[in-house]
Amino acid sequence: MKQILFLLATLFVVSCNTAQSTKGVSMTRTEYAKTITAEDLKTHLYIVASDEMEGRDTGSKGNNMTANYLRDFYKKNGIASPDNAEDYFQAIDASYFSRMKEPKPSQNVLGFIKGSEKPEEVIVISAHYDHVGVDKDGNIYNGADDDGSGTVALLEMAEAFQEAVNDGNGPKRSILFLHVTGEEIGLYGSKYYTENPLFPLENTVCNLNTDMIGRIDPNKEDSPNYIYLIGSDKLSQDLHDLSEEVNKKYINIELDYTFNDENDPNRFYYRSDHYNFAKHNIPVIFYFNGVHGDYHKHTDTVEKIEYELMETRTRLIFQTAWEVANRKDRITADKL
Repeated sequence: MKQILFLLATLFVVSCNTAQSTKGVSMTRTEYAKTITAEDLKTHLYIVASDEMEGRDTGSKGNNMTANYLRDFYKKNGIASPDNAEDYFQAIDASYFSRMKEPKPSQNVLGFIKGSEKPEEVIVISAHYDHVGVDKDGNIYNGADDDGSGTVALLEMAEAFQEAVNDGNGPKRSILFLHVTGEEIGLYGSKYYTENPLFPLENTVCNLNTDMIGRIDPNKEDSPNYIYLIGSDKLSQDLHDLSEEVNKKYINIELDYTFNDENDPNRFYYRSDHYNFAKHNIPVIFYFNGVHGDYHKHTDTVEKIEYELMETRTRLIFQTAWEVANRKDRITADKL
């Protein structure tokens, strides 16, 4: 109980320190992006990827504690739950997780910002908050990079967009912040969402999926100012071009398409939650830092995260979402 109270108290402090109202003050999109900070990302990640969360295995106590932490963050920051969600949750019955030996019910967690001009058009920004739990020797697989990094990035982006809303500068299109469960056992949470969408898939503009953005690929140690992009041009040249333009104008990091190659033996395009959207011809971008020596090991811990780099990458995704949400014409799957 003391641990839970500590987590909630920390959430309150983070919310108070980072969500100060600027109502009546005109801020630019770059200034909203700058509210996404390495310090806040670190504060959240030290909770989400803590030992108390017990590796966040789907349906576990730690998985549910993490879901509650995400829900409470959205509540405290005035970010709405979708009307057709159950208090920020999309419940998934245990029977759905067919790959688990002892399946338990779990839930996707959702925060929602309604668009001011085209609310029926929805951008989905996703990350999986589950990981692989605890092994037989008691080692906790904290999953700080995989995918604690993407999980807390969504919180910071949501807060920045909500601050824009509070100032009267909210996005023209709606944004759904989708934290999915069950990724590690087969992309189950995103599969469930696309089979039971809270917003019609035909109204889903694109999916920006964030899975591992806190570390550096050993092959990139000499040029760490990068992010791997996967899938951006597979369904929509329009989305790919927008992504490139936004990066050049606002962020200027290397967009590396190594793993976007159709012949990539890793097949990463098929291995994270964006794929369940792509299967429905929804344009996607998968943001990824590549694998490292701690991938799927209990050594994937918070002190190894590159927080300043993670800040830059999160700001890139925010700026891309901002552009998609506010441009005149909707992104389309123009390569079908």
